[in-house]
Amino acid sequence: MVTERGTRCVRHIVSLALGLLVLAPLAAPAAAPRRAGEVPSVSVYERLPADPAAVVVRGVGDGVADDTAAIQSAIDAATTRGHVVFIPEGRYRLTRTVLLRSGVRVLGVGRRRPVLVLADNTPGFAQGVAAVVSFTGEDQFRAGRPAVPPPTTVPFDPAIFDGTQTTFYSALANVDFEIGAGNAGAVAVRFRVAQHAFLRHIDFHLGSAFAGVYQVGNEAEDLKFYGGRYGIVAEKTAPTWPFTLLDSTFVGQRDAAIREHEAGMTLVNVVIRNTPVGIDIDEGYGEYLWGKQVRFENVSRAGVIISMERSALTQVGFEDAIASNTPVFAHLRDSGTDIAAPGQQYRVRAFSHGYRVQSLGATGAPATSMDAAAVAALPPRSMPAIRALPAVTQWVNARTLGLRGDGATDETSALQRAIDQHRVLYLPTGRYNVSKPLRLRPDSVLIALHPDTTQIVLADHSPPFAGVGNTRGLVESARGGAPIMSGLGLWTGAINPRAAALIWRAGAESLVDDVRIHGPVVRAGNKVMGANEPGARPDGQQASIWVTDGGGGTFTAIWSPNTLASAGFLVTDTSTPGHVYELSAEHHHRHEIVLRNVRNWEFLGAQTEQEVRDGPYAVSMQIHDSSDILFANYRSYRVTRTARPMETAIQLFNTGSIRFRNVHVNAESGFATCDSKGCGTFERASKYPFENTIRDMTRGLDVRERDFAVLDVPAVQVDVPAPREAASLRRLATGFYGLGGGAADASGQLYFVDRFYRRLHRWSPEHGLEIVTDTLDDPVSVAVDASGDLLVLSSAGRDSTVYSLDPARPDQLRVVTPSSGQPQGRMLIPGNFWANGEFADRYDPATGRFPTLAQLLAAKLAEARPNSFKSPDGSLALPAFRVWNQGDERDGWRWSDPLQAYGLVSAAPGERVVFTNSSENRTYDGVIAAAGAISDLRVLADRGGESAVRDARGTLYVANGEVFVYAPDGTARGSIHVPDRPIQLVIGGPDRRTLFILTQRALYAMQI
Repeated sequence: MVTERGTRCVRHIVSLALGLLVLAPLAAPAAAPRRAGEVPSVSVYERLPADPAAVVVRGVGDGVADDTAAIQSAIDAATTRGHVVFIPEGRYRLTRTVLLRSGVRVLGVGRRRPVLVLADNTPGFAQGVAAVVSFTGEDQFRAGRPAVPPPTTVPFDPAIFDGTQTTFYSALANVDFEIGAGNAGAVAVRFRVAQHAFLRHIDFHLGSAFAGVYQVGNEAEDLKFYGGRYGIVAEKTAPTWPFTLLDSTFVGQRDAAIREHEAGMTLVNVVIRNTPVGIDIDEGYGEYLWGKQVRFENVSRAGVIISMERSALTQVGFEDAIASNTPVFAHLRDSGTDIAAPGQQYRVRAFSHGYRVQSLGATGAPATSMDAAAVAALPPRSMPAIRALPAVTQWVNARTLGLRGDGATDETSALQRAIDQHRVLYLPTGRYNVSKPLRLRPDSVLIALHPDTTQIVLADHSPPFAGVGNTRGLVESARGGAPIMSGLGLWTGAINPRAAALIWRAGAESLVDDVRIHGPVVRAGNKVMGANEPGARPDGQQASIWVTDGGGGTFTAIWSPNTLASAGFLVTDTSTPGHVYELSAEHHHRHEIVLRNVRNWEFLGAQTEQEVRDGPYAVSMQIHDSSDILFANYRSYRVTRTARPMETAIQLFNTGSIRFRNVHVNAESGFATCDSKGCGTFERASKYPFENTIRDMTRGLDVRERDFAVLDVPAVQVDVPAPREAASLRRLATGFYGLGGGAADASGQLYFVDRFYRRLHRWSPEHGLEIVTDTLDDPVSVAVDASGDLLVLSSAGRDSTVYSLDPARPDQLRVVTPSSGQPQGRMLIPGNFWANGEFADRYDPATGRFPTLAQLLAAKLAEARPNSFKSPDGSLALPAFRVWNQGDERDGWRWSDPLQAYGLVSAAPGERVVFTNSSENRTYDGVIAAAGAISDLRVLADRGGESAVRDARGTLYVANGEVFVYAPDGTARGSIHVPDRPIQLVIGGPDRRTLFILTQRALYAMQI
C-alpha cells in the first residue's frame, strides 16, 4: 500500500525529473559580450516551476536556427492550457513578429535568462516600426475583423487584433532581447495592454533598433535598456489609464531615453544615463508625468522636455530626483525656457509644472516651481521599490503536498497546513476551494504565476462569512512581519456578506503584487458564477482589500473590480508606511478607495472607474480623518456611456496634510470597432465626468478643476473666502436631473432639454419655466430655425434621429432625414469636439513625428459631410456626422460628435464659429463651409471645457468649472462664479444681452 507521504515523494521525484529533462538541453552558445555600462542580467526563475497546465517551448535555442514557429506554437497552445508558457534558457532567433496572445504569460526559465535574438538585417525590420514581440487583443465587440490592426506586425496581417483596454493578464518576464545591426525599424515589444499585464526582468540590447518598447500599459519593472534610438516610445494608453515603470535603467539611447505623450507615466527608482534627453514629451501634446527617485546622469540637453506648457493637460512633477552633468533639468518647448541646474551635481527635492490650485475652492493657473540644491556627492541609488521573490529552489509546490486545485475539493485544511508548515508556498494553475479564512505566517510567501488561472475561491454560504458580524478575510495576514503574496486571484463567492478577499495587517516590508480580486462574474468550467447567483447582492460584501490594524507595505499592480464588494481598497487605523503603485479599483456601487485614520501612505498611478450600471452613484475616493498622504498621477474615470451626473470624484472628511499631484478626472476614451459601413476608431468625450474633482465635506469647499498638477490640503483648517457671485447672476429654476442642448429663439426665449425625463423646457421672462413636452424620445440638443420651429437631435435609433416640431404643437413631430445638396441657411455643428487619435498608431516614420492634437483636430474638421439634416424651412442644416454603435438598439449606446456635445452652435457659411476641443482643453474658432467643414482655425483661449460663446462685442465666455471671460483680443478678464458647474452657455434674452448658464441641475442667467 502506498502511503500519502510516499505518493508525495513520487510526485516530487517526477517533478524533479521533468525539470531536469527540460533543462538538460539548455547548454546554449555563450551570450554576446557585454558592452560598456551594461550590467549582467540575473534570472529570477533559475529553474522550471512545475505546472502540469503550463506549456514549455521546444525550440532549438542555439541562436542560429529559426525558433519563431516553436515559440508561437507554444503561445497558441497556452490559450487553452493554463495560459503560462516557459521558455528554457537559450538563444532564440526570430524572423517575424511573435504574437503574445491575450491572457498568456511568457516566462523565461534557467540559470541564465533566455535571449530573443533579431539577427543582423532581418527582412521586414529595417524601416518603419516593426515589433519583435507584439501583445495582441481580442474581438471585443464581436465585429469579426480588427478596426485598426497593428501596423507593426511582420509580415503585416490585417486579421490581428491589437492589444486594447480588454487585454488582461498578458505578460513577458525574465527574457532578454538582442537586436542586431541593420534593424532600424525594430522595436523589441509592442505593449498595448490593460490590467495585470506587465513586462518584468528584461534587458534590451537594442543596437540599431528604433526602441525597446513601443506603446505601453499598466506596469513594467526591472527593465534595462541599452542603446537604441529610444528606450520607450509611447502614445496614450489604450484604456487611458496610467502606466507605472519601476526599478529600471536607460543607458546610451541616441535621441532620448523615453519619448512619449499622454501615457500617464509614473517613474519610480529609474536611472537615465548617457543620452541627450531623458524624457521627451512630443510637440503639441500634454502628459501626466510623475517621477519619484529618478536619476539623470550625463543627460546633455535636458532631463525632461515639456510641451503644451500652458495646458491644464500638462502635469509634470518629480520628487527626490538626482542629477549630475545635466545642465538643464527641464526645457519648456513652446517658450524655449530652460529650468537650469543649480550645479554640476544636484538634488531636486520637488519640481512641478502645470496648473497649481492654491487652495480648496480656488481655480488653477499654470505655474513652474523647482526646489533644488547642489550636492557635494551623489547618494547611492535607492533600494528597489519591489522586493525580489525567493529563489525558485525555495518554492514548495502545493501539488506535492496533496492539494489538487481542481475547483471541486474543499482544500481549506490542506492549504492552511501547507501555509503553516512552509514559508514559501507555490500554487500551480488551478482553483483552490476553501470555506474558512486562511491565515498567513508573518514570513509567508504565497506565489502563483497567473491571477486569472490560479485562484483561491470561497464557497457560497460559508458559515464563517455568513450572517451579521465582524469582517472575515478569505486570506488574512499576521500582524507585522514581511509576508509576500504574488500572482494570485481571490474570489469571495457571491453570497458571503462578511467576506473580504484580503485583510492585511503586515508590516512596512510586506508586499502584495499582481493580485486580482475576482467578481462579480467568474467561470468554473462551463458554469458562470457570481452576480446572477440567487441571493447575490451588489454592494453586499465587505471591502475586497482591507489594510488595517497597523498594516502597511507595498501594493503593486492590483486590480479590484468586484461589484459585490463595498469598496475595492480600504485602509484604516494605521500609520505604518504604505506604497501603492498602479492600483485599479473599479465598478463598486458607493466608493472605490476609502481611507480612515491613515497616515504616511502614497498612491502613485492609481486609477478608478465607474461603469454605467454599477457606478452612477459611486465616488472615486473617500478620505476620513487622515493626514500625510500623497496622491500622484491619480486618474478618476467614468465610462463615456454614463448618463447620470455625479457631484464629485473625491470626498474629504476632517482631513488635511494631503498632497495631490497630477490629478486627472475624465470620461473620455476611444474605441475601435467595425460595422456594416466599415472599420475605424471613434474618439469621444462624455457629458458626465465628475462635476468636481474634490469636495471637502468638512469645509464645504470644492475643487472644480478636473486637471491640475499641484494642490496641498493644509493640516489645519484655513478660512478660505467663498467665491463671490456676480451681482446680476440669478437662479431661474432648479430641480433638474441633467440639463443640456439649449438654444435661444429670435425673441430670446431659451429652449433646453432634460434628457433623463425626456422633457423639452422653455424659459422666458414673461412665463418663467415651462414644459413644452415630455414625450420626446431621447432628446439631446435643440436648435431654432428661422420660422421659430425646433430642430431636435435625438440619440434614438441606430444612427440617431433628427425631427422638427412647432413649440405650439409639440405632439406633431416631423422626422427629418439626411439629404444631399447645398444647404442655404446656417450650419449647425457640435459645440465640443474630441480629436485625439486613439488606438491607431500616429507615429510617422518618414518624418519622425507625431501629428499634434491641433493637427488632428484640423484634419477632422476639414472633412466635408455631403449629407445634412435640413430644417423644413431650409434655414438650418446639421451635417450628418458618422454615428458609431455598441450593442443592440435597445441596450446599446451610440456616439457621434453632435450626440456627445453639450449643445449645438451655428454660423452661416463663411462666418466664424466658436467651439471647444476637449482633447486639448482649448477654445477655437474657425470658418465654416456649406458642407460642414471648418477651416482657418484659431486658438481663442487655453481653456476649453464644456461650452464657449462670443457676444456681439466679441467678448468670449468659456464654461470650464467657472465661466471664464476673455476680451476680444484674448486677454483674460477674470471669471464668473456659479454655484454649480456650468455645462452650457447660451446668449439670449430680448436684447441678446442675457447669458443663460445651464448646469446639470439648475438654470442661471446674468446680464452681460
